[in-house]
Amino acid sequence: MEQSDRLHMPLFSIRIVQDLTELTPRQIRYYETHGLVVPARTEGNQRLFSFADVDRLLDIKQLTEQGINMAGIKEMLTNRQEKERNEERERVHSKRLHEQVRWEALNNANSHKSSIIQGQLSHFFH
Repeated sequence: MEQSDRLHMPLFSIRIVQDLTELTPRQIRYYETHGLVVPARTEGNQRLFSFADVDRLLDIKQLTEQGINMAGIKEMLTNRQEKERNEERERVHSKRLHEQVRWEALNNANSHKSSIIQGQLSHFFH
């Protein structure tokens, strides 16, 4: 299981999240109502929060303590999410490129054929 999957695994009841964040259940539900956090639900409809949810709630708490309103918090969190998605896409692309270059290097080491490496490496030199 990847670290990202573990961060999003629903583990904590609202009571534990309350202890971890020092937010009231009412505040937590309020942030959920506004779509700032989306906990998983059990078959009995109990909220279960992940490490990522707890981290997000701590961010929200810090931002509200700094006087930022809900609209500002939503915008900041949306921008942060988009940046994280872009960074993840870039990591995946870089990993694939690395794997492709490695495969070509291993399989074309003694060949005199031109390879995709020549074209791909141009991305690194502008």
